[in-house]
Amino acid sequence: MTSPIAGVIVLAAGQGKRMKSTLPKVLHEVCGRPMLLRVLDAVAALESPRTIVVLGHGHEQVRPLLPPACVVALQSEQRGTGHALLCAADDVPAGSLLVLPGDTPLITDQALLKLAREHQASAADATILTMDLDDPTGYGRMVRSADGSVSRIVEHRDATSAELDIHEVNSGIYVVPAPLIFDVLRRTGTDNDQGEIYLTDAVASLIKRGCSVSTSLIEDPSLAMGVNSAEQLALAEVLMSRRGDCHSDAQKRHR
Repeated sequence: MTSPIAGVIVLAAGQGKRMKSTLPKVLHEVCGRPMLLRVLDAVAALESPRTIVVLGHGHEQVRPLLPPACVVALQSEQRGTGHALLCAADDVPAGSLLVLPGDTPLITDQALLKLAREHQASAADATILTMDLDDPTGYGRMVRSADGSVSRIVEHRDATSAELDIHEVNSGIYVVPAPLIFDVLRRTGTDNDQGEIYLTDAVASLIKRGCSVSTSLIEDPSLAMGVNSAEQLALAEVLMSRRGDCHSDAQKRHR
């Protein structure tokens, strides 16, 4: 069966200053296995014909650990998630692309397969993996039109009081169309406080172009948890131990 995902792009270029370590963030281990390799374990189930890993800080340390089939794209300057995706533009095939961060070690193959299948079934141009959180503080809110369709993603700091009451949030994991997404990103501005190109802005541009954007709600929000600090790394280890996924790591470590 042909995979509904033409290519996978893992964004793994971040330095991870909050980790307070010289080790590249994605090489920090959860239950004895680097975060990035855990993400690659999960995406392997999609059987996509191409997987691209966008590296930046410490790429010399990360590259030797990648599976041989992975293609590496370099982001020499950190200019946002949208810019990171653009760095992989020359290496991806046309079709639906799964884009996800390399610091989400708890993501599972089942969650990604569900996202891919729901994207395919919806026939949407793009699909966003969303979460329903009791406390959505800090996350981008999913703003919907009266008919229930996605209108835009508003960042927490830019949200109105009404938008802050929205509990459905963006996980940072997407299925997007190529090559259209790259054309959109090249036209996306950097008019924000960081001067960066955000993938969320590109989603808004897709909607303005009349593209259909659907969502796939993840049942367990912890699966999409990003790790940005030593405290979150410790929490990820606890959560992974609780779900019993540490026992097979000895075999994976020797792959």
